[in-house]
Amino acid sequence: MEITAQLVKQLRDKTGAGMMDCKRALIDTSGDLQAAEEHLRKKGLMDAAKKASRAAADGLVACAVSSDKRMASVIEVNSETDFVARNEKFQELVAEIAEIALSTDDVLNAKSKGNCTISEEISQLISLIGENISFRRSKKVRVEHGIVAAYIHNAIKPGMGKIGVLIALEAKCCQCSHSESSPHSAELEDLGRKLAMHVAAANPTYLCPSCVPQEVIAKEKEIVIAQAKELGKPDAIAEKMADGRVKKFLEECTLLEQIYVVDGKSKISSVLETSRDKIGCEIKIASFTRFVLGEGIEKDATNFAEEVGSFLR
Repeated sequence: MEITAQLVKQLRDKTGAGMMDCKRALIDTSGDLQAAEEHLRKKGLMDAAKKASRAAADGLVACAVSSDKRMASVIEVNSETDFVARNEKFQELVAEIAEIALSTDDVLNAKSKGNCTISEEISQLISLIGENISFRRSKKVRVEHGIVAAYIHNAIKPGMGKIGVLIALEAKCCQCSHSESSPHSAELEDLGRKLAMHVAAANPTYLCPSCVPQEVIAKEKEIVIAQAKELGKPDAIAEKMADGRVKKFLEECTLLEQIYVVDGKSKISSVLETSRDKIGCEIKIASFTRFVLGEGIEKDATNFAEEVGSFLR
């Protein structure tokens, strides 16, 4: 019997197993849907669909940098527990996804080393490990002249951990091909790494004061004026208090206005000026990206003792 795409889709819709797993099951059972479903059950491949409904808020953030250092990716792949994040096969998959994210935005449909899609690789790993695993997000950054530096905070393995940062540095002196032997590459990479460390620690929201939406500034000012009036302050005093608070707010949330965590005294904008004089070329931060593992995901509150007990009953 011919194994058609429609038949494979029918089995996938029914079982939730990976496309390649469904195709193999149908081949092994000569296209018998019921037998193929039983085949998948015996191999435990249907469990992946059930596990996919469970919250996955742990896992790993990983970065990959291109050989010319002008492009980098940061990704997040989630699992249910930190135990899985330390699994070698899970880490291998995360590293592969980070590399794939350098060349495509359609990560889940990209071909893996195992000659199936990343989506199918994830389904197979769910069946093997027994936890829900999900690819959550990715970001790719590139520069025309300069470098993209990557930093992983508290890495459990090179290139992967709980917080990942990319920072793109445009450098006017780097108009030739970037290479390990280019005269300023080492200094520029060192600066990039330290700035990425700063972003990991200080968590800026915007690059510069002019990048902050006016409605955000207006809301901050409105809150301070309302608080001042509650305290019985005159309008003129309330306005001054609001202006002072907005200035402080901009210093706290914009990267260029923050105090550099490395020396504890210089603004990031000043660090760039000093580095320009030292390295000998104009340097500016084009963009930055910061991924924190599980950020914004609500993790299920489970009773571990009850969960273990359910396996024993």
